[in-house]
Amino acid sequence: MKDGVNGVALGVCVFFFVLVTVMGFLAARWRRAENQHSLDEWGLGGRSFGTWVTWFLLGGDLYTAYTFVAVPAAIYATGAAGFFAVPYTILVYPLIFTFLPRLWSVSHRHGYVTTSDFVRGRFGSKSLSLAVALTGILATMPYIALQLVGIQAVLDVMGVGGGESTHWFVKDLPLLIAFGVLAAYTYSSGLRAPALIAFVKDSLIYIVVAVAIIYIPIKLGGFQDVFAKAGEKFTRAGAGGVVPAPAGQWTYATLALGSALALFMYPHSITATLSSRSREVIRRNTTILPLYSLMLGMLALLGFMAVAAGVKVDNGQLAIPQLFENMFPDWFAGVAFAAIGIGALVPAAIMSIAAANLFTRNVYKDFIRPEATAREETQVSKVVSLLVKVGALAFVLTMDRTVAINFQLLGGIWILQTFPALVGGLFTRWFHRWALLAGWAAGMVYGTVAAYGVASPTQKHFGGSAKEIPGIGEIGLTAFVVNVAFVVVLTVVLKAVKAPEGVDETRPEDYTADAGDPGVEVELPPATAAASR
Repeated sequence: MKDGVNGVALGVCVFFFVLVTVMGFLAARWRRAENQHSLDEWGLGGRSFGTWVTWFLLGGDLYTAYTFVAVPAAIYATGAAGFFAVPYTILVYPLIFTFLPRLWSVSHRHGYVTTSDFVRGRFGSKSLSLAVALTGILATMPYIALQLVGIQAVLDVMGVGGGESTHWFVKDLPLLIAFGVLAAYTYSSGLRAPALIAFVKDSLIYIVVAVAIIYIPIKLGGFQDVFAKAGEKFTRAGAGGVVPAPAGQWTYATLALGSALALFMYPHSITATLSSRSREVIRRNTTILPLYSLMLGMLALLGFMAVAAGVKVDNGQLAIPQLFENMFPDWFAGVAFAAIGIGALVPAAIMSIAAANLFTRNVYKDFIRPEATAREETQVSKVVSLLVKVGALAFVLTMDRTVAINFQLLGGIWILQTFPALVGGLFTRWFHRWALLAGWAAGMVYGTVAAYGVASPTQKHFGGSAKEIPGIGEIGLTAFVVNVAFVVVLTVVLKAVKAPEGVDETRPEDYTADAGDPGVEVELPPATAAASR
């Protein structure tokens, strides 16, 4: 481990940070529309992104700094169980191929900006819409915090900010600067900023992973030696070597399935999706996004390489940055650190925009100020996006990182409980709105209480210790089953007693139409969309 500040790596990292900062502010002029004062423009980029922009945006959104740091860190700490992220990203794409095009079509037709907009329109229930919105905001906050944790890990390894004895303000000054710049260009440019920066972020990550997967094993004596050393360590530790131990295989499976079901329930995933200009863009992206799964599989192998390289860290989140510091020349270590840092800025921007849109459309406009204009909606979203980032920053600066990670894992359980209302609503209106609300509440309560029972400071990734029964993944799926059971049973009861159902403002053809189809209103003006509701 190198002592002091790595000046060369820091210089390279700062260069790329300045580059993306300039791009973030210039993005306000990229594909600029005449009317800038609407959530369609600021929060969804004018719904104008094509296949490649959407591909980079979704990749930048889903494959975050936390992914870059935490997936191989989980493998470094626990062995092959950390590979759960690879099968779950493979499972998710056939799943989203079935429902994302339908969500895009109906959202485009009615001017929906958030999933809660759709739920309200489909079931005629502001209460259910509010539940979905608050769940999305709650689950997103710790996710943003973890992006800042990723930046912190890079800064720690580069030696920036001083030691434990340094005043907290001086120590965290680089993180505060990065946060300030992120907040400024997100406020100015909206979704266009992360969409443009995602090109740089994803390109850097692909370059770093391609070099690492070739260069580091050569220095370590080849993959045979890497796997042999990793297998020896985890076999000795009783973790099953380079395959999951039998006792942990059920945890592994439920973890992968639960994560796949939850991924596109997150507001930032849907925000990136709705920014596309056509239904076909979504369908094409579900077929080419698995390229990121290939990259993720190679990235995960870095955990075994860190073991073989003898990396020793107290915090597992530092394992991969430290591996880069030890193995790469200083200048390329700077490139790798920049990839992780920018990999935090892109999703953090999208997440804050998504959370702000949920608050504006489904809390502020629905319950506080129904007469809000399009300009006012946009301004409120801009301010809330800043407040969301401030909250995430405060979380990181005042709490232990393990707490942030555990809250993010809990967020995965929470967001999964919106699945019946969102995905179920895209295919059927049989479910009763009150049953969906009751099922959501039951799943939230069960999942939170059960997760609290197994949470511990030793848990460093989603799923916790292989010795914990049940694991977090199993809790999430069990809570989901409880949710669905409540929904089905109560729907039957409520329909039997003829409980009033809300008005569905959608039509069957709204779910299959593309932007150019006859009878479909393209980019419905916000005022018109509001009037239709």
